[in-house]
Formats: sequence, structure tokens, C-alpha cells
Amino acid sequence: MNQQALHSKLAEWRDRLKEARYSGTRRARDSTGEEIEYKSDSEMAKAIAAIDAELAPIQRHATVRFQTSKGL
Repeated sequence: MNQQALHSKLAEWRDRLKEARYSGTRRARDSTGEEIEYKSDSEMAKAIAAIDAELAPIQRHATVRFQTSKGL
């Protein structure tokens, strides 16, 4: 799986997990259809933090920088 696909899947899972957490639901379904039930809000927060930690290096490598000039 390439970096872009991995980033996309992790971001999608994080968004679903955040949505479940904010709505008060303790269950979330991942991209394979597997349902995971969390015992507490802090357990969900730790899962979100773990995903964010995995996304951080991928996001750094995805940065594109442009350098422009007026051609002078």
C-alpha cells in the first residue's frame, strides 16, 4: 500500500472514530467492516491519538513546496 492510500485509510478511520466519540457512541466500524467497541472515552481518545501519531510522519512527507520567481 502506498503512502497516499495509507494516509487516506488512516484519516478515514480517525474521522469515523471521532464521529462515534463525539456522538457518544462507543462502537465504531473500520474499513473492513469489523466493529470495535471501546470501554471508555479515554480509550477512544488514545486510539485517536495513536492514529494521529501514525499520520504525522506521512503528512510531513506529503508536503509540497513551490519556489517561484519573476524570471529576472
